[in-house]
Amino acid sequence: MVKLWRPLTAALVLVTLLGLAATVLSRVYSGPLLTRLLLGAAIASVGISLATRRLPSWLVAPLSVLGLTAYTAFALQVAARHAELPGGLAEVTLDAARNGVPRLLTAMIPVQAAPDTVLVPLVATWLAGLACAEVTLRTGRVLLGYLPPVLLYGGALYVVGPNADPALWPTTAFIAAAALGLVLPGRRGATPSGPAAGTLGTGKLPTAVRLRLAAGTAAGLVAVVAAGVLVGPYVAGQVAGRPVDPRRYVQPPQVESLDESPLIRISGWALHPDQVLLELRSETTGRTDNTPTGPEAPATDTDGTADRPAADAGAGNDPAADTAAERDTAAQAAGQPAAAPVRLRLAVLSDYDGVTWQVGGTYRNAGRVLPPAEPAPGAILRTVRQEITIAGLNGRLLPAVATPQQVSGSRVAYDAQTGTLIRPEGLTPGLRYEVLSTAERPDPGLLGVADVPSGAEHTRVLQVADGTPQRLRELAEQLAADNGAPYARAVAIEDFLAEHYREVADAPSGHAYPNLEFFLFGGRDMGGQRGTSEQFAAAFAVLGRLAGLPTRVVVGFDSSTGDGPVRAGDAHAWPEVLFDEVGWVAFDPMPRDDRQPRPVEEDFRPKPEKPSPPPEEAQPSISPSSPAPEVPEAVAAAPERATAFWPVIVALVVFLLGVPPAVVLFLRSRLRRRRLTVGSAPQRIAGAWREATDALRLAGHPAPDHHSATEIAEAAAALWPTATGADRGSGSGSGPSLHELAELVNQAAFAPGTAHDAQAQRAAQLAHEFTSAMRAARPRWRRLLWSLHPGPLYWR
Repeated sequence: MVKLWRPLTAALVLVTLLGLAATVLSRVYSGPLLTRLLLGAAIASVGISLATRRLPSWLVAPLSVLGLTAYTAFALQVAARHAELPGGLAEVTLDAARNGVPRLLTAMIPVQAAPDTVLVPLVATWLAGLACAEVTLRTGRVLLGYLPPVLLYGGALYVVGPNADPALWPTTAFIAAAALGLVLPGRRGATPSGPAAGTLGTGKLPTAVRLRLAAGTAAGLVAVVAAGVLVGPYVAGQVAGRPVDPRRYVQPPQVESLDESPLIRISGWALHPDQVLLELRSETTGRTDNTPTGPEAPATDTDGTADRPAADAGAGNDPAADTAAERDTAAQAAGQPAAAPVRLRLAVLSDYDGVTWQVGGTYRNAGRVLPPAEPAPGAILRTVRQEITIAGLNGRLLPAVATPQQVSGSRVAYDAQTGTLIRPEGLTPGLRYEVLSTAERPDPGLLGVADVPSGAEHTRVLQVADGTPQRLRELAEQLAADNGAPYARAVAIEDFLAEHYREVADAPSGHAYPNLEFFLFGGRDMGGQRGTSEQFAAAFAVLGRLAGLPTRVVVGFDSSTGDGPVRAGDAHAWPEVLFDEVGWVAFDPMPRDDRQPRPVEEDFRPKPEKPSPPPEEAQPSISPSSPAPEVPEAVAAAPERATAFWPVIVALVVFLLGVPPAVVLFLRSRLRRRRLTVGSAPQRIAGAWREATDALRLAGHPAPDHHSATEIAEAAAALWPTATGADRGSGSGSGPSLHELAELVNQAAFAPGTAHDAQAQRAAQLAHEFTSAMRAARPRWRRLLWSLHPGPLYWR
């Protein structure tokens, strides 16, 4: 009984250590399935070694591998059924073995326990259990047997990274269990050999043995203390630090080039409107009964947004809406659920470079259950269930009603910022999947007084690309002039586009600045002022950003009934505006009906001013009968010569005073743009540093060439009181500092691989702040010469 108790206790300690490692890893997983599967692997692997400890050691590994194979097949089948993945066991196992590691490191947190996210932790737990059980139970070396569980525990901590709270109680329990295993006596039956063999019965050890034991104990104690002194401060300093996230080393799933800008596909779909792209079946539940009705009711949108009050938007004048309402009434009378229009979202385009609107999402592998979205205050929520079968749609983007909460029937990757889905393997005809979405419609009463967000975190949806045509800026200013509230500005842009432009199916594709300028201002006889929803949505988004609104473009499909085929003619693009406390709100700048659009010139062309007649006293009174006075020929010719000579002088002076400064301004602006926006992140950081050092030189404090970036930052901090006129005895001034920019420069110079775009943008911002402050500190006349100084064009 005693002989059986000791290995059982040791095996229980090992299972506890492996189970604690599984507990640490499961903190980034959803549900308890992973913990159960890994705990089962720990019990099975250690149990096989415990049961076969009397067999030869060479026979244990094959038996354990057979057990691993059987248990892995069982666990993958359970995980596949839990994730509702299609396909047989062989297909699922092959896919998990091929993609287990990248999908584990690119999965969205919380990670769903699917075959590809379970396989690697399960095999690692089994192998660690086999190794530690063999070393501990067969050889009796407990401390050495702890090495596999410790490595497994450290690996779990590394995979979790900064994505969970510190594992305090599991670490404490791990240490306590390990200490308990060390306290237990080792394997019995070992007969000592050597000088101590003959002294067992006497209870005394030879002096030489005792000296060796004392020396070994002292050496071990010194080694432990030295390790604590040397490593302890470093370990203590890392306690409050942020762990490294291994996910940054693995690239998440990407969209194909076809899906980078699906906005350009609108025109192609419009030319083939009868092509069936997918089959849709939908069911809407949880519809509220207190939705406002009448003229003040918001336009219903299954995409979860309220476009406009129905009377303003013209929804009540849409014959299709009346037909849908009649169908709903007839269906309800027959006891069937009423059909409702459904808007499927395919892609969200947030980035615009002046040429194309592009998808900028970061897609993470996700399970069947997606992270819940925080609804806006006062929003009306509805649940929409869709069953979608792919027909002619290609690419990787998966259409779904926003915002999806559950997906079954297909493996997906999810972008939480935009609420869009992709299928990493690509779409195939016949692919069938189901989506459960929560459609959100914001409170229309909040829109009129809602503000729009600003700040660095929203730069992406507020940024206007370089090269904006002047006429677009003037149009945006004119539309926003009489509309101070953000929602009023958005409605003004929406109404302007809906009333002045025509929707046609054969308009050429394109939404770059020249395309939008031709769409907005081109002559109708030449094809201008007409386009598809591509031009309408892109023009609204650009004009909105020029008017200070955070905008983006969404591409999707509109189904009038929510059931049946969705064709290419149902493809649609619409703009969205972000409001505080409300969220993203969709707008519809498309023409309301078939009325002839009003010419753009009536609202945009400036009205000519009426010329004022000259005063009467300035008119000479000349009698028709009186002869004209004679003027000598020389006197009459002099004014003509003077009039012909002075324009040449004026033109020459204007040229000499205006052209060179204009050239310098242009070249310096181009140099600044090239430094801060062109090239890799380290190159842009270096360009920002050159802008800062040029500002020091323009201010009369050039940085010595032999100084490092840190020394230049210190010198700039010391010179700042002088530049601002502050007291030199006050130390470093309160002006902008170059220390943060110097740190970015040093990082870009000595570790260029770690620099990224966010740091380059921060460096550009720091350089702009420092340059503006140095220029503002100069005298007024020197500020005028600051921008005209040609020095930065040729300084090294």
